[in-house]
Amino acid sequence: MENNRISEGKSGVQSVERSLDIIEALATEPAGVGLSRLADMTGLHKSTVHRLLATLLERGYVSKQQDGSYRLGLKMIEAASCFLNGLELQTEARPYISRITRELGLTAHLGILEGDKVVYIEKMDVIANIKMYNQIGLRVPAYCSSLGKCLLSGYSRDELELIMSDCTFERFTQNTITSMEEFHKEMKKVRTKGWAIDNEESELNHRCIGAPIFDYRGDIIASISASGNNVAVPEDKIAQIAEYIKDIAMQISCEMGYINVEI
Repeated sequence: MENNRISEGKSGVQSVERSLDIIEALATEPAGVGLSRLADMTGLHKSTVHRLLATLLERGYVSKQQDGSYRLGLKMIEAASCFLNGLELQTEARPYISRITRELGLTAHLGILEGDKVVYIEKMDVIANIKMYNQIGLRVPAYCSSLGKCLLSGYSRDELELIMSDCTFERFTQNTITSMEEFHKEMKKVRTKGWAIDNEESELNHRCIGAPIFDYRGDIIASISASGNNVAVPEDKIAQIAEYIKDIAMQISCEMGYINVEI
């Protein structure tokens, strides 16, 4: 009899549950498994397995071998790799984040890009507090964030237009970027310097200096920053802090497999 766990009280979408059953079964058979055997393993009819496999094949989560057997596809491996790389990134970056806070006396952030937003995945304050943990997972606009500017600096003009198509460029202070054309000009500066600054753009009396982190392919996968009020980050110290953050970001990049040709 076909697996009917959904109808027995579990909430969920039956086709999704069945697809996951197939994926989990394939994960136990790295050499591949035939349709009939897969149906037996999952408790599903062969026709159901065949139908779901067609979608998984089309999306690249399953591949079909020459002998007709099925195995997990490259898309599944890619998705898992992204997750594992994220864990690796946090592990590798954590001591550097601690170092920024300890040596500069500033708040340190590690962020990744999600659409036109930055997601904080690590943060460390000079004085640890409960609020800092609440900010992990927080999403902020990329256009007025040093982290966001760094993350977006690896994209072309056309790619930026697409990514930022729904951005309203809300003005938070008199320094906030408020148009796409202005943002393109800012991106040119970031690419030239190799670092970015939020100079009272998201909040008055607050500066944040960031630099991009690269993976082994040379793609920007994250960015790291140091921030504080205008006393902690004075105008005459911006360039010095920026070089320090660039160096930290490059050290993390090398830990992630990036080859720095300038070394």
